[in-house]
Amino acid sequence: MDKYPPYISWEIYQKIQALIQDNYAEYETNKSRGIPRPGAALLHGLVYCGKCGHKMLVQYKKGNQYLCNALRQQYQVPVCQRMPADPIDAQVIDAFFQALSPLEMDAYDRALTIEKEAEEKVDHAQQQQIERLQYQAALAERQFNRVDPDNRLVAAELERRWETALRALQQAEEIYAQEKQKQTTTLVLPPELREAFKAIGQKLPQLWSQDVLTREQRKALLRCLIDKVVIDRVVPEQVQTRIVWRGGETTSFTVPVTVGSFADLSNADEMEAIILEQSQTGQTDEEIAAHLTALGCRSPMCTEAVLPSTVRIVRLKHGIFLVRSQSHPRQIPGYLTVSQVACRLDVKPHWLYHHINRKRIQVEKDEQTGLYLFPDNPETFAAFQQFKDGKIENLRFSRRHQDA
Repeated sequence: MDKYPPYISWEIYQKIQALIQDNYAEYETNKSRGIPRPGAALLHGLVYCGKCGHKMLVQYKKGNQYLCNALRQQYQVPVCQRMPADPIDAQVIDAFFQALSPLEMDAYDRALTIEKEAEEKVDHAQQQQIERLQYQAALAERQFNRVDPDNRLVAAELERRWETALRALQQAEEIYAQEKQKQTTTLVLPPELREAFKAIGQKLPQLWSQDVLTREQRKALLRCLIDKVVIDRVVPEQVQTRIVWRGGETTSFTVPVTVGSFADLSNADEMEAIILEQSQTGQTDEEIAAHLTALGCRSPMCTEAVLPSTVRIVRLKHGIFLVRSQSHPRQIPGYLTVSQVACRLDVKPHWLYHHINRKRIQVEKDEQTGLYLFPDNPETFAAFQQFKDGKIENLRFSRRHQDA
C-alpha cells in the first residue's frame, strides 16, 4: 500500500467499486439495479412496489408486466402487485423527455441556487462550531497554565480537559475539511454543456421514436437521471407512479391501465346505472358512450374513452333491445328459419349450420333477410327427419323452395 504512484485516485476507485456493485443484480435484497438488459420492459431494476417497498421483477408471459413477489417467496402469501409495464414505461419516458427539455434548465438553476444556499448555511454553522471549540481549547490551555504545579490533582484534571478540547477541535476540523472536498467546485453548467443538454432534449425524442437506440442504450439513458420508480395500483384502472430523480427530486402522476372486465372498473356501478337509464329513453349506444366519455369514464380495455360495444354488452345483459329481432325470432310467413327448424327437430342450430357448411344441406340465403329459409310445410319436416335419422345423405332446397 502507498509504495507506488496510483493509476487512479481513491475517489475514482470508490466510484468504480460502487458501479460494479450496482451492476450486480441482487434483486432479493434490493441492493442493486443490475446492468441494462435487452428485455422489453425499460424500467427493469428501477421499479419498486408502492405497497411493500420491495423491488419488482419483470414477467413476459402475458405481455410485459411488473410483478412484486418478494412477500410470496418469503411467506407464501399471494402476489402483492401485478400490473402492465408498457403504459407505465410510456409515461415515465415522457417525464424523462420533459426533464431534458430546455424549460427544465431554469428549474435546474433554481435547484442549484437552493443547494448552494443550503451548503453555505451548513458551512457557516460548521465554522461557528470550530470557533467555539477553538475558544474552549484556548480557555482550557490558559486554565492549565495558571494552575499551581504543586497541585497535581487539579493540574491533571485541567490537562485532561485541555486534551479533550483539542481532540474535539481536531475532529471538527477534519470533518469540515472532508465536507469541503465533497462539495463540487463548479455547480453552474458551462455554456457549451448547457447547449449540449438543449440539443439532447430536442433530438432524443426523435431518435427514440426511430428505433435508432437499442433497449440497453435506452435503459442506460433513463438511469442517468432516474434513481427509482415507485408504482402502486390505487384503483384497478389506475397506477399511482412516483419518479425519484437523481438528486432527490420527485415527480408523481397517475397512469391509466387496462382491466380484465367491466366489473373491475371502480365506477362500474355508476356507469351501469347511467347506461340502463339512458337506454330506456331510446338513446343509441354511440350517444351513451359519448356521454360517459365526457363524464370521464372509460372502457375496460380502452384507457381513453367508453366504447359503444361496452354500452351494448351492458344493455343486452339486462335484456334491453333496440331492435325487436334481437329479443324475438323473426317470423316470416310461409318460411322457417334455422332456429325454428332446430327447435322442431329438437337439435341445436349449430348442427344445421354444420351440415349447411359441409353442403349436405344445400340452401341459399334469402337476399332480403340474409337468412336461410325453409318452406313451412309437412314435407320439409319429413325430409329433415329422414336426414336426421340417416335415411338420406343430402337435402336440397331450391331458391323457390319447390322441391326437397
